[in-house]
Amino acid sequence: MSLNALSYVGAYALTHFNSPGRWGLGLPRPTSSKLPSDVGLEYVTQRIPIKKTEWLETWFIPAQRPVSSGTVLLFPGNAGNKAKQLLAPTEVFHRLGYDTLLVDFRGVGGSSGNTTTLGMREAKDVALALGYAQRSNFQRPFILYGVSMGSAAILKAVAREKINPDAVILELPFARLLDSVRSRLRAIRVPTFPIAEMVVFWGSIQHRVNGFTHNPVTYAKKVKCPALLLHGRLDKWTTVVEIDRIFKNLQGSKQLTIFPNTGHSLLVTVDEEYWQQSVDQFLTGV
Repeated sequence: MSLNALSYVGAYALTHFNSPGRWGLGLPRPTSSKLPSDVGLEYVTQRIPIKKTEWLETWFIPAQRPVSSGTVLLFPGNAGNKAKQLLAPTEVFHRLGYDTLLVDFRGVGGSSGNTTTLGMREAKDVALALGYAQRSNFQRPFILYGVSMGSAAILKAVAREKINPDAVILELPFARLLDSVRSRLRAIRVPTFPIAEMVVFWGSIQHRVNGFTHNPVTYAKKVKCPALLLHGRLDKWTTVVEIDRIFKNLQGSKQLTIFPNTGHSLLVTVDEEYWQQSVDQFLTGV
């Protein structure tokens, strides 16, 4: 099989999900194996309609205080969903007095679809969720929190969808999609050139997007609201140098917190006290 064909198949496998119990080329579809009630949180399942056969599934969890401090909208990383990656940070936001809206991107959890575009199309999902919160008169300020790909989607939504959140919390973002693919190829000891370029090219063709311009480091230049950037110093996918570039490009008031002894892990599960301290300090100024 030619390198072109292998790259096409690789791009397809990385951006498509298979339903539980079904075999095929693609990743297992992330499903919600845990509920907010399993960690003692009351919630309401809601759907945000997109088209007649498309929707985003969300969990709305009201604050434990009589008066909410605001609303945090949470977005997962690649191959993650609201149950797998968002419940742990939600517990902290809940303690801090915030309403939370946990969102499944299209293709995962309870949302429609079976594909991902690694933050490109997902930027529209971020904009849809924020518009829904605004129309529903949820409590302001509106804070957007994303993990990895979720952070990339938030940054693109601000830059390209022209949304105006009151603040953003960006955990473990990548700087450029092409560099992120290169990092993953290096991790499995596969030559990066020209395979990374070919995977991004074929993924772009398959999903009718341009992965070569999917660069959160550039999107960051459009972020003028307060921003908190969270990163693990040992992250294999994104270097501290790349994180510094993203941080430098953020245009509003900003805060950078580096977790010294961890990599690309959900940071609240690594050091919850440090994570809560950083988030609480940041939100006090929003």
